[in-house]
Amino acid sequence: QGYGRVKIKIKPGRDVGDTQAVRRAFPSLHLQVDANSAYTLETAAALLPLDDLDLLLIEQPLAEDDLWDHSQLQKQFRTPLCLDESITAPRHARQALEMGACRIVNIKPGRVGGLSQGIAIHDLCQARDVPVWCGGMLETGVGRAANLALASLPNFTLPGDISATDRYYAQDITGQRFTLNPDSTITVPDSPGLGVTLDRGAVERYTIARWNTKKTADRGQPTANT
Repeated sequence: QGYGRVKIKIKPGRDVGDTQAVRRAFPSLHLQVDANSAYTLETAAALLPLDDLDLLLIEQPLAEDDLWDHSQLQKQFRTPLCLDESITAPRHARQALEMGACRIVNIKPGRVGGLSQGIAIHDLCQARDVPVWCGGMLETGVGRAANLALASLPNFTLPGDISATDRYYAQDITGQRFTLNPDSTITVPDSPGLGVTLDRGAVERYTIARWNTKKTADRGQPTANT
């Protein structure tokens, strides 16, 4: 499909061997692994052979609140560690970088609180020469457009999770569909705002619940129609 980078999910027992097999099959592929906190500082020592596989990064090997352990683990690896779930606000990024807990940061707008928070983390990392990349959470076209806008900032120097519309959706809720360019990039819209418009017909078709945020007169609470 033209994607230039592959991320492998790993866990104890399905890590080094699987990654070695992919590397043998695709010697020049941009490759990274994501552990989703599957290891401890002690068990992560089993991942040291990954240093010989020319990986872009090892993502979130330890628990999200283990910044200190990540800093100790990074000292053992040549491959950069990347934090994902550990970073939910700019202050977490600052703490992680000051501790040496990672050399790369994954910024997901949906996880860190939106574009303004994502920009703040980008700027903080850029000031410290720490590269970032834009993660994804299977966003529809609206969220995908927001991710694209963020990922166009200069310190997003690593391939991100932003995919073409048809990678996950037969139909999106925006009038515009994102496609993959031959060089494995996606073009940032140049229209005002996020550069996309809602397909209101699609929104209606896929709506399963409605919320009325106006306060009711008797209880002062919002109402929901499902």
